[in-house]
Amino acid sequence: MTAVTEVQSTIGTLRREVCALHAELTRYQLVVWTAGNVSARVPGHDLLVIKPSGVSYDDLTPENMVVCDLEGRVVDGQHAPSSDTEAQAYVYREMPQVGGVVHTHSTYATAWAARAEPVPCVLTMGADEFGGEIPVGPFAVIGDDSIGRGIVDTLRGSRSPAVLMQNHGVFSIGPTARAAVKAAVMCEDVARTVHVSRQLGAPVPISQPQVDALFDRYQNVYGQR
Repeated sequence: MTAVTEVQSTIGTLRREVCALHAELTRYQLVVWTAGNVSARVPGHDLLVIKPSGVSYDDLTPENMVVCDLEGRVVDGQHAPSSDTEAQAYVYREMPQVGGVVHTHSTYATAWAARAEPVPCVLTMGADEFGGEIPVGPFAVIGDDSIGRGIVDTLRGSRSPAVLMQNHGVFSIGPTARAAVKAAVMCEDVARTVHVSRQLGAPVPISQPQVDALFDRYQNVYGQR
């Protein structure tokens, strides 16, 4: 297999994977209409695969996923890429460990973002998944790399794979696109439960040593190894 054929095969696989993962966003009710997106880095190449802009989830196919370089420029595809492409390209440029990025406007997490308030770590799931609070990033304009800069600046100092961008919504990262989708799902679940808890009274925080222990166990022991 030639190098060109190999990268084409990898891109084809990622187009199918990224397309399929969008169904998880609707399944978990994290998006409405055409909002939100999933992207994935092409391993070993300065490329990403991302959802086309303004295309209905019902109409997404592997073929209409868009391949861009890490400046956000279209390399292959018949559609314009997501308006978040430049922001996500910036994340991939600045965080080489990131293999997938997800954006949603999920209701409860975005409600916290509208208040510019981090979701406190008052649940074991919050400690497990996020290693502390789910942080808030700055307000940033849509359409260039400003959001990406806010994501990177916020998450570089956090164990959280998700950030609530002020007045906007959720961006999550992961070593793979699937891991980033999981982070978006868990972010909404934690945000919802903590919101409900606040209606009943003041949630009880988890001590930092316990947060650290829970995070370490979940990240390094939990599940099949």
